[in-house]
Amino acid sequence: MTDPTVDVDARTVLRRVVQGEDPAEITFPPQGNHKETIVAHYADRPAAVVQLTDDPDVAHVEASLLSAIRDRTDVPVPALLARGRLGGRGYLVTEYVAGRDLHQRFTDIGGDARERLARRFGAILGQLHEAFRFDTAGPLALARTGSLEATGPSVDEFARQYAREGLAALPPAFDDRRSEIESALQTRPETTRTPRLLPWDLRPGNALLVDGEIAAITDWGDPLAADPSLAIAKVEHLVANWYVDDPAPLRGAFRAGYADVRPLPEVPVADRIAAVVQSAVDSTGAVTRPRYPELTGEDAVAVHRAWLDEWL
Repeated sequence: MTDPTVDVDARTVLRRVVQGEDPAEITFPPQGNHKETIVAHYADRPAAVVQLTDDPDVAHVEASLLSAIRDRTDVPVPALLARGRLGGRGYLVTEYVAGRDLHQRFTDIGGDARERLARRFGAILGQLHEAFRFDTAGPLALARTGSLEATGPSVDEFARQYAREGLAALPPAFDDRRSEIESALQTRPETTRTPRLLPWDLRPGNALLVDGEIAAITDWGDPLAADPSLAIAKVEHLVANWYVDDPAPLRGAFRAGYADVRPLPEVPVADRIAAVVQSAVDSTGAVTRPRYPELTGEDAVAVHRAWLDEWL
């Protein structure tokens, strides 16, 4: 492998995991995130995906969650091939799933197929909620025993904190709604529900489609625990609202899929608003791009504002 654009650490990881054979080709996934990601294709063995992070603990938490999901559920995730530390960085290596990016396909497929996939996303979240429960909410970490644990406050305090952080990140284009959003968020009722997994980026953009079915969900970085209602609001927003003008059929399908697995809890309006707010701005402070083809600039802002106005 001589491609100068490939990080030297990625080359070292590949030599550790796949000894004795260099890749025939290296490709780079189009979606960006906080990890450096490459796909190594080999002549005589299956391709592998290498992901590098600047924080080894982040890589180990994601690797542990990936393994646990495969062990406890039938949620489709890539098999974990290796994990480790290289200098001050962490890495995980997974199998490569050669599917079609559902982000690009979701608006092209027929309405019936979209509803079927939305129902599948609801069932996936239901399975994750059945399989993962925690004592508190907040970011997940590895305990001394190697198990996953949440490291934050109660479900109620975390929900308020999550909403406040999203509200603070909104750019000036939302200033005329800020006080109204804040007032609505304060109406969230207290709850005693057990914290469950919040896969905050579970969406078509992180799904691969093979023969019309979801073959793999590929990104499980920075996992959280939260009130299940907050997770339902967030994932439903990314699945049912993000791509279409009339989300009602997809919302119904998503909720039915969840209810196929476990009872659907009531979702307060405050959690719906928190989901919209937290999805409106990315980690760099830029307004996110809904729909496909993706909207940008004032068009994107207008869609986010319309979603907020629905719940406000």
